[in-house]
Amino acid sequence: MVCLEKESSFMLVLTRKIDESVAVGDPGSLEKLVKVTVVSIDGGRVRLGFEAAGEVPILRWEVWEREREKRRENKRPKCVAAPVV
Repeated sequence: MVCLEKESSFMLVLTRKIDESVAVGDPGSLEKLVKVTVVSIDGGRVRLGFEAAGEVPILRWEVWEREREKRRENKRPKCVAAPVV
């Protein structure tokens, strides 16, 4: 197990075998728990399975970033030209 500091968060690096899992979330709050399981390993590709409550979104990182940017753009105030009188 290795912990890497990245900005204001930490990355936990683990080694897992097929059918081994990792839990993400507070053990005292099971409703927001995400369980990640190694489903298969084929050459350089690892297939992961994610289990979570239906209200917990699970997205690939690049999709999450794109959605976050869309939401930021929607929250920005729109500049509207004032009518000329």
